[in-house]
Amino acid sequence: MSGFKEYDQYDGLGLAELIRSGAVPAREVCEEAIARIERLNPALNAVVRPMYDYGRGALSAVDPRAPFAGVPFLLKDLLALVAGVPTSFGSKALQRYVPDHDSELVARFKRAGLAILGKTNTPEFGLMAITEPELFGPARNPWNLGRTPGGSSGGSAAAVAAGMVPLAGAGDGGGSIRIPAAYCGLFGLKPSRGRTPTGPDFGEIWQGAVVEHVISRSVRDSAAALDAVCAPDSGAPYTIPPPERAFLQEVGREPGRLRIAYSTASPVGGAVHPECQKAALEAARLLFRLGHTVEEAQPPIDGVALVRSFFTMYYAETAAAIDELQTVLQRKAAPGDVETITWTLGVLGRLEPAAALARAKRLWGLASRAMGRFHERFDIFLTPTVAQPPARIGELAPGAFELALLKTANALRLTRLLRWSGKLAQMGLAHAARTPFTLLANFTGQPAMSVPLHWTADGLPIGVQFVAPFGGEPLLFRLAGQLEAAQPWFHRRPALVEK
Repeated sequence: MSGFKEYDQYDGLGLAELIRSGAVPAREVCEEAIARIERLNPALNAVVRPMYDYGRGALSAVDPRAPFAGVPFLLKDLLALVAGVPTSFGSKALQRYVPDHDSELVARFKRAGLAILGKTNTPEFGLMAITEPELFGPARNPWNLGRTPGGSSGGSAAAVAAGMVPLAGAGDGGGSIRIPAAYCGLFGLKPSRGRTPTGPDFGEIWQGAVVEHVISRSVRDSAAALDAVCAPDSGAPYTIPPPERAFLQEVGREPGRLRIAYSTASPVGGAVHPECQKAALEAARLLFRLGHTVEEAQPPIDGVALVRSFFTMYYAETAAAIDELQTVLQRKAAPGDVETITWTLGVLGRLEPAAALARAKRLWGLASRAMGRFHERFDIFLTPTVAQPPARIGELAPGAFELALLKTANALRLTRLLRWSGKLAQMGLAHAARTPFTLLANFTGQPAMSVPLHWTADGLPIGVQFVAPFGGEPLLFRLAGQLEAAQPWFHRRPALVEK
């Protein structure tokens, strides 16, 4: 049993320094993390595949000079492959899939010294902004166990917020780093397209919308992790100029007087909760007090059209993912292999004409051009990260009637009629209306971060989003460091942790 009770008072870099100096042995740090996972996970369901012996065994091979030497870490159970360890992608169809190699990102996490102790809960194929897969059941938010930690990196966010580990792997295809960070009171940065590796199994993921990184409690952990993984990998479809200096060196540097545009209006026209508006407006006032120029403005972009283009991609990618299950299943996938909503999305993907996907990608390109012009006037675009506080567990899952409708449509091959009726589009837009602000950066490939600057009166975190021009991570880290110093959040803990 570990006696290192001050464990969660340190971020990842702080733990690494303790280990490096000999103040606390790496094994003691590791055992404390395991003890916390064992104590807290039954309530949170954040970790779905413990890898304790794997992490313990890795400690002896860690380079003590590595930035996170011996620091406990968790991987999202999606995309992040570890040789010899099952990776389910949140799907029962893949629960016995065991890769024979590490993904490049995982290999780099290991070289950074991170000790992998498990894999975290994620929705099937990362499709939802909540984490409630049928395979593992819902992950829960440590700030309120009746609420979602978001998705698709909800398990990772819940684990970090609860203090199991100081940072954890995450990925973002429509907000899946930033939404859980916002819901769990954490720092979450989605890097620019091409900044982190996707090999060797993928070129671009979700037509370039997905970028992987981490969720953390401190800004500097995020910066150091990006330093550790950001070099191009062999055959990368995108290249991006390397930063002028290490991202970690940007944290603490003055950002200068920035021109900041802000908006609290939903890009899809839906309601924005007063607490989410308040979070963004208070952040705008804070930035003004810090000496920045702040102006209400938003880019001239048709948000509804962009959301519809996202669904076109989403349907097509789901269809492709289901088709690729044949490699693992050694037969064609059937409706019972995946969740009902997943199968329906795949059917829709087969109904969409190829031209629709081409039009969607063209729209993303036009959005990139519009944002390029917008950033000629403004350095940063500020919005709420989400439009609504975290939903209750089960609130956004398909209801009994909806599930029956989808199952019937699938069985009788009536999905085309559902598509024509507009019922599925209505369901999709209702979900998007809760998280409408994060999608834009996935379309354009820009870096964007959620910063935990606000909590509601009943103790729920609300994040604020900042979007920078393509390749602008250095600017975001400078600004995040300034905000972290001006309005610290590291000391905040969910009540669950104290019990």
